[in-house]
Amino acid sequence: MGETTDSGLPRVIAIAWGTHAAPQRGPSRGLTHEKIVERAIEIADEQGLAALTMQRLAESLGFTTMSLYRYVANKDELLTLMTGSEALLPKRGRPAVDWKDRLREWAESLRGMYRAHPWLLEVVRGPVSVLLPGSVAIVDRGLEAVDGLDLDDQERVGLILAVSSYVSAFATLERDLAGQDDLEFGAVAMAELGEVIRPERLPFAAPLFLAGGYVGGPVTDETRGVGFEYSFGLDLLIEGLGAQQAARRRD
Repeated sequence: MGETTDSGLPRVIAIAWGTHAAPQRGPSRGLTHEKIVERAIEIADEQGLAALTMQRLAESLGFTTMSLYRYVANKDELLTLMTGSEALLPKRGRPAVDWKDRLREWAESLRGMYRAHPWLLEVVRGPVSVLLPGSVAIVDRGLEAVDGLDLDDQERVGLILAVSSYVSAFATLERDLAGQDDLEFGAVAMAELGEVIRPERLPFAAPLFLAGGYVGGPVTDETRGVGFEYSFGLDLLIEGLGAQQAARRRD
């Protein structure tokens, strides 16, 4: 969990919420936790997480690395503060009236956040992550989306976790596929694979592959690609919740 404050609260949480006092001694004029995190996010957005070092961050702020360490204990703490920053969240619009549309909008806002800050997908989350301002704000927006549904507290938490995990998984896939060529096999290559991907061996997957619906063909109106698969899966989650709510109303 790392260093804690006198109250027992993890230091990184106190810093994130602004309850941890900034250093009072040394060359700290003009340097704040907020400025450090903001600049670190800018570097990660522009050049990727690998380009973010404590030395480079300090130099970009016009301070020494040692000055930076008086505010941030190490890079792990810095990354935690970055992932928990409310500055990452997209601006809020007027929420839709229907809860299903609100839930889709919330999921899409998460997807947009990962697209704008793909380095988020590389950071390992710890137990304190859920208590950071950005994380709590994300949960708050998700809870707003399903406000009024017949769900107890544990079910609402489970729903938020299910949808957010689904979105991050697809965001990771989209990030990994970005810049890579789609697999498009000609008839000869498909025939060669068809010799080994056979219904006798793979009775359910083989027909899908042989029909061109698995991989190897161009993305068309029929195959639709990852974007369709994302929307289809999200609809399954939302419509499944809708069916559960309808069943509870009947009961």
